Amino acid sequence: MRILVLGGSRFLGRAFAAEALAAGHDVTVFNRGLSGPDLPGVQAIRGDREDPADLGRLVAEGTAAGPWDAVVDTSGYVPKVVGDGARALAGAAGAYLFVSSVSAFAHFPARSITDGSPLLACEPDATEGEYGPLKAGCERALRAAFPGRVLIHSPGIILGPHENAGRLTWWLSRIARGGDVLAPGEPEREMQLIDARDIARFGLRCLQEGRTEPYLLTGPKGHTTFGGWLAACVEATGAHARLVWAPDELLLERGVPVWSGLPLWSPRREPFAGVWDTDVSNALKAGLECRPIAETVRDTWAWLRDAPSLADDDGRINGHGLPPADEQRILEALRDGGH
Repeated sequence: MRILVLGGSRFLGRAFAAEALAAGHDVTVFNRGLSGPDLPGVQAIRGDREDPADLGRLVAEGTAAGPWDAVVDTSGYVPKVVGDGARALAGAAGAYLFVSSVSAFAHFPARSITDGSPLLACEPDATEGEYGPLKAGCERALRAAFPGRVLIHSPGIILGPHENAGRLTWWLSRIARGGDVLAPGEPEREMQLIDARDIARFGLRCLQEGRTEPYLLTGPKGHTTFGGWLAACVEATGAHARLVWAPDELLLERGVPVWSGLPLWSPRREPFAGVWDTDVSNALKAGLECRPIAETVRDTWAWLRDAPSLADDDGRINGHGLPPADEQRILEALRDGGH
């Protein structure tokens, strides 16, 4: 196939470009050239998706050898921008795969969701708002611009090499320092995590098979636990680290920010009761395969060891993680019986 990736140099976009190249596809990437080097083997066209002139040049240069079979969009966040770009590409590509998010669904994370759950309210020409509603608006804009030719894939938490959100990367960096490591909640708490490379492989498979059904994409239920995930981090880093588990109540009392303070931690209660309860049965039936979490952790650590430091002066990454002093105060409270 001839595939256009909007982005293609960072994390998920990079994973799509890499998987497509490995499968023998012809890959064009469209980006500003600011987020990192393009992968060898792609045709890189520089430009800004918000600039109509750049979009026109993209179509002219990119389709000189014929139209693309598909557009893959991993970097769309503003409905009007996504809709304008899709209309510019409507005659130049056969299908449009848009990576949305579980956050676009109305009842997430308070309740479990399925592929048919309702979306949040957002107009298809919106220009501002919060992340989840904007993703829902992007979906509506695309369905209008590419009627019958849109694939909406909605991942949960995405991990893997080149992750720039600061979730797995923070945990690996913290555990690599060793010593007592504050671990949140319950080690048996089930999680649904997915590797960016598995999303890319599934997306490319759907394009090849001509599928247009929407899919939720997370790891299947029971794929891993919080304890299993962090144990994989300890093993991958080879650090002399000991996980010290703190109950939800203590973390809340101490003001640890839910979700970001200890990345991916949330108490097992409203409004987070459904955060790890996403129904991905349709995607599994369609061929989604999720690698073991230990492989994702190991490969991410292999990349992270040689990557430039992602952490700020407090050791946090992109707003994720506890500063060392805050972590030590809670560890001391645990040693004193939680007081």
